[in-house]
Order: sequence, then C-alpha cells, then structure tokens
Amino acid sequence: MSEYYEPYLDLSSPEHNNTMGVILYLHDPIDGKILQSAVEELRVRFSYFYVKAACQNGELTTVPNPLPMTVRNTWDPINFNSIDSNYHLAAWKYDDSRLAFEIPHSLTDGAGVLPYIKSTMYLYLSKATGQSFDPTGFRLPGDVIPDSEIGDPFRDIDFDSLEYPLYIKEPIPDFFRLVNETDSNKRVFFIKLPESQVMDYCGDNDASPNVLFSVMLAKAARRYDPACEKTVTVSVAINHKAILGNRDNYRMFAGQAILDFPKSWSLDDIRKTCTIGRGQLMLQADPENSIWSIKQRKRKLQSISFDVPQASICVSYASNRSFGPLDPYIAEMYIVTSLSKITDILCEVTCINQSFFLAFLQPFSSEKYLECFLEELHLAGIHYELLRREPLQMCGIDRMEAF
Repeated sequence: MSEYYEPYLDLSSPEHNNTMGVILYLHDPIDGKILQSAVEELRVRFSYFYVKAACQNGELTTVPNPLPMTVRNTWDPINFNSIDSNYHLAAWKYDDSRLAFEIPHSLTDGAGVLPYIKSTMYLYLSKATGQSFDPTGFRLPGDVIPDSEIGDPFRDIDFDSLEYPLYIKEPIPDFFRLVNETDSNKRVFFIKLPESQVMDYCGDNDASPNVLFSVMLAKAARRYDPACEKTVTVSVAINHKAILGNRDNYRMFAGQAILDFPKSWSLDDIRKTCTIGRGQLMLQADPENSIWSIKQRKRKLQSISFDVPQASICVSYASNRSFGPLDPYIAEMYIVTSLSKITDILCEVTCINQSFFLAFLQPFSSEKYLECFLEELHLAGIHYELLRREPLQMCGIDRMEAF
C-alpha cells in the first residue's frame, strides 16, 4: 500500500480531468527552443514533475519518464498520459508572449507548482535576455533537494494525539446554484485590479483578499438572483501544508473552508460581513482541523467526489507576490483550474507587480453573473480591467487503469 502522502492519481479521469495550470504573459514573444531547453534542464531539480503513470502492486503510482516533456507552440489542449504528451502527466504550451504549464491537481497544488514556474522562468529569462539574475530563492539544477520538499510533509506531527477536532462545519446540502445545465460552454475571464486599492479596502473593512472576494462574489450572487432564498456558500481554498508548518512540499494537500451567506443576512454592511466571513474562515483554517483532515487521509477514509456539489462559488488565492528579479519581465500571472461539478463559479486570485490578477471561470457562456461581480467591484470603488474573455482550454487526461 502506498504512503498516505503519495498522489492519488485516480482523482484525475477523462470525465473529470482535474487539471490545474499557471499562465504567464511576458512582455516579449516566447522563444520555444530556449523554453524547451530550460524545461529539460530542470528535470534533475524537479524530477517529481517529470513522471508518467504506472501500476505497482495493484495501485496507480508515478514513475520517472525519460522522454522529453512536451513544449507546444499552440494553445490547443492535449491529453496527459498519451502519446501527444510523451506520456507525461504535465505539459508546457506557448503562444506569442504567453505561456502555460499544466499538470493534474492530484500531483500538486498552486503552492507546490509555483517554485517550478519561477525556476523555469529564471533559466528561460537568463538565456533569452543574457542577463545574470540573483539566484537567491530559486530552485536550480545542482541544488540539494531537501527532504521537506519530497519526503513526508507531516512526519513530526502526532496524529494519534488528536481524537477529534474542536470544530467541524456541517455542510449545507441545498445551496445557491448558478450552473446552467443547458449551456456547457466553459469560459474564463481575465481581470486586473490595483493591489493598493484592494489592500486598502481590505484594511478598511477587516478583510483579507480571499475574504473580500468571497463577500463580493456572494453579493454578486444576490444581485444575480435576488429572489432566491437559498444560502450562498463560498469555498475558500486553504493550504494544509502551510497551516501545519511545511511550505516546501510539492504534494497536493489543499483543503477548503466554507463561508455561508444566508438570505437572512444583509450584505450591505461590508465591514460586518467581512468580519463574519473572516471569523468563519479562521475557525476552519485551524491546525487541529488540518491535522484531522490529514489523519482521515492517512486512514484512507477521506475521498473526493466530483459528482457531489459542495459550494456555490470557490475562491483560491495563491499568495505569491514576486518573482524577484524577474518581475520586470512578467506582465500578468494567472492560475486556472479545470471546472468540475463541485462548484459553479471559480475565482483564482494571484498578485504580482502591484496588481491582483483574477481568473474568473464558469461552465456556461452567459456573462450575467460576471457583470454582477464587476458591478460590486465598481460600487466598492475598486478599479478593474477586464483584459480578455475566452474559452477555457486545458489539457485533459487519458484513462489510467490499475490492473
């Protein structure tokens, strides 16, 4: 039996490919040959991303893949675990001045993949610009890979000492839904906000960025359908690794805190609503709750179903604010995730170069709810730029079987 911290590859399937990706827009067009060189050079430093699926002892697992990782000059998606991806479980793509890295969420999360993105950009921009950048903070070939990055991320935690956490939130089974069953046209909208305005608004209203956007999205839901009596639920992504003191490990140990916004609550008092939302978040994003979640995983009792909806909206904030000396070469950064049935709207938040960048993802083409959200930003006095709108195009995955 594999260790509890090894990737659960069966969380990715052709029906629910569970793909995540990081998109960067640079100021200059991408040189594909230099990008391919940088990608292959990092194989020795990030060997855990250069893998393919295999069956060992009747279980799906990852094994090294010596074939080149695919780097494509197109935005068209391919499937992981296929000949098109050289059977890798990750792939790069680029088009003009934008590039993206995509990988199954079962292998890693935003916190786990960002060091790899930064290191790739370090090698790429060093070669493309001829500049010598300060390597401090980057993971580069020749480094000794620490055990905290690849070993058991929670080896020092006494799971047996916790019999039951102080607080577990009961789910709301019948909550506000935005999904349109007759329209399955998945879309992504890219939005830019000034960091100073967002942070000032947070400071004035007892909020953090993920709480602020949760409240704005809940207010937008009420604007979208004011007659609906159901509770708006917002899932806020949390990082169990960071909560329990290990930020280095690459594996996916993301969790969620659910913020409830019942119809009986007036959302007009932003500060009060943010305070309540932040209280709900703090109560759930607690070390005891994280230990309990990992303990359940250790027991193989916790599973994820992609057929059971869990929240109206999901907000995820990868709190990275700098690529260090590479910042001047990067214009925009987004994290995107393939949409599943567990939430209707997904808002992925990043911050770089004094700007917040939002990838607003939805599984239908109507822009009515997006317009409600943008109106809430406008009423809050937060300037926004809707930079572009496009179909959501992400890698899928061929079926993986354990025989």
